[in-house]
Amino acid sequence: MNSAPRMARRAIAAGALTCVAAFLAACTSSPTSPAPPANTVTVTAPPPSTPAAPTTAAQSPGAALSPGSPGPCPTRSLQVKLGLSQGTAGSVYTVIDFTNISNVTCTLYGYPGVSLTTGKPVAQIGKAAVENPLTQRQLVTLQPQTTGNALLRIIDAGNYPASKCNPVTSHYLQIYPPNQTTPVYLVYKTTACAKGVTLLTVDVVKPGSGG
Repeated sequence: MNSAPRMARRAIAAGALTCVAAFLAACTSSPTSPAPPANTVTVTAPPPSTPAAPTTAAQSPGAALSPGSPGPCPTRSLQVKLGLSQGTAGSVYTVIDFTNISNVTCTLYGYPGVSLTTGKPVAQIGKAAVENPLTQRQLVTLQPQTTGNALLRIIDAGNYPASKCNPVTSHYLQIYPPNQTTPVYLVYKTTACAKGVTLLTVDVVKPGSGG
């Protein structure tokens, strides 16, 4: 009676081993499933920033002044006079001096406005001076009793035919300090052209008296 249950247990154990072996064989023979791909985040690098264009001083005096800098020299604070003069073939070069006669430091920046005028009543003759583009603007700081200067070229009106020039006599140079609206008049008698030819060319104001 004991042999039958023993044989049954052996048969059950053998069957279980057979199933386990079959299961393992099936697992071994089946292809391995690939692991799920990891989440991929594509990061697009920002384009390299374009270098800022080099900053240049703007044409107005405000752009050249930093906060707390001395302000522009008003006409009333300046003594304007003609300095060193030299003649060449067909032209005269003369220095215009701007001296700070106030007790406050101020600045000059850029070109003065210059033209030839008649006597009284004063009226401009022909074209005002053109700005020489080959001279670079610079901020000129004038402490009291110091001077800045601009070089003025005046072409001889006789270089032009009378029909193109319409020569007349000038009596004054009308000079506007840079960025000012009040002029100074300096006695200057010469022959000017009433028609639209260019006789005057002016440089920017530079430090010093110009010689």
